[in-house]
Amino acid sequence: MLTLFGVMREKSEFKIIIFDMDGTLLDGRGIFVIAKKYGFLDELWRLIKDDSMEFYERSIEIAKLSKGYKIDEYLGIFRSVKLQPNIEKIVEQLKKKNIVCAIATDSYNILADDLKKRLGFDYAFANNLISNENVITGELEINNKSLIPDFVSGNIYSICKSQILEDLCTKHGFSVNQAIAVGDGRVDTGMIKKSGLGFAFNAPEEVNDCADVVIDDLTKILKYI
Repeated sequence: MLTLFGVMREKSEFKIIIFDMDGTLLDGRGIFVIAKKYGFLDELWRLIKDDSMEFYERSIEIAKLSKGYKIDEYLGIFRSVKLQPNIEKIVEQLKKKNIVCAIATDSYNILADDLKKRLGFDYAFANNLISNENVITGELEINNKSLIPDFVSGNIYSICKSQILEDLCTKHGFSVNQAIAVGDGRVDTGMIKKSGLGFAFNAPEEVNDCADVVIDDLTKILKYI
């Protein structure tokens, strides 16, 4: 039995786990590594700090910075970002428990799908970075097409991770209380709060405040399954 805030729970009740990608599964952030390589890091920071736009609008503008780059080269740079320590072993243990493993990121589908394949995840949810004949056009089809606000912060992100969590649980016939969420940023607060067990990993205080458990080592997740 597992005791969490005084409530006795069976470890086996958890059926789905959703991870953020950048800063959580990855020991770094893909777009920053890519921006540094291609020389648009200053412009990236300018857009990130622009408070005149909604978060989803920033995502659309940031995607334009990748226009003209070849996907295979883009992926090659992304693959240079190190994985978090022991993540392959963690996923192996999760799969042994028959836990559905998903990635939810406000990054791009080509990157998330690549990491999904490398780690053997079941799902990856991200924004669709448009390309034409292996060249990125700079257009972005955001995942959050209905512009659903995050139910914790009220911000409108390019992906609504709490909605992803709900939809994935519905697809598999599970309750959201049977889901685990792991993340490190504001965009993750909705799924962390809505899940049955939310982990804040190396996160700022505002994310920690939404979590059931605060960790600095992803292997600590295994104690709860």
